[in-house]
Amino acid sequence: MLRAVKVRLYPTPEQQVALSKSFGRARWYWNFSLNACIQHYQETGKTLKLAVYKGMLPQLKKDHPWLKEDCYSAARAVCSNQS
Repeated sequence: MLRAVKVRLYPTPEQQVALSKSFGRARWYWNFSLNACIQHYQETGKTLKLAVYKGMLPQLKKDHPWLKEDCYSAARAVCSNQS
């Protein structure tokens, strides 16, 4: 049986900004990794593994310093959902 929990948040203005940035970074990484997956599939006919997505994170954080502002677990969750 599946259950759902509905939660309503009332963040402060500072928390709203932080959540907005975090969601934006997750969306950017999702789109980046989706594009990488599509390109790899078109070239090889195979999908990317979870380890490849996780391996991209350190280099991406070096290339895009604003990705470092987010916690690692958020980016890892995007990786897990992508694979």
